Amino acid sequence: MQSPEPFNYEERYGASKATRWPVIALVVAILGVSWLMWTALYHSNPPLRSQLISFTIPNDREASVRYSIERSDGQRVVVCTLIARDFDKSIVGQIDHEIPAGQSKVELVTIVPTRSQAVNADVSSCRLQ
Repeated sequence: MQSPEPFNYEERYGASKATRWPVIALVVAILGVSWLMWTALYHSNPPLRSQLISFTIPNDREASVRYSIERSDGQRVVVCTLIARDFDKSIVGQIDHEIPAGQSKVELVTIVPTRSQAVNADVSSCRLQ
């Protein structure tokens, strides 16, 4: 036998409380997307950018590194650390090359003296002073 009125969960368990999670989720989503856009725009245009163009090994005691530097403020001095590695990936040569203030975009060729024969060379890091 069935009861004449349909079953009502609110009568049995009480009225459910209003949930606020959609509002909280919307606020978190807006803040998250805003932060993501800010970080993407900020980090896509760094104040200093370096790029290795090529390297050559002219002899057993030096490596030649050709690289470019792009800085947002051409009036600041840049110091780049250049390294040369041997076959075992050990560093066999390292210098800090200071690039004076001037043009914002510059292409350079620098000789890195080595203690043994190098097989590759790289721009390890560049920093503004």
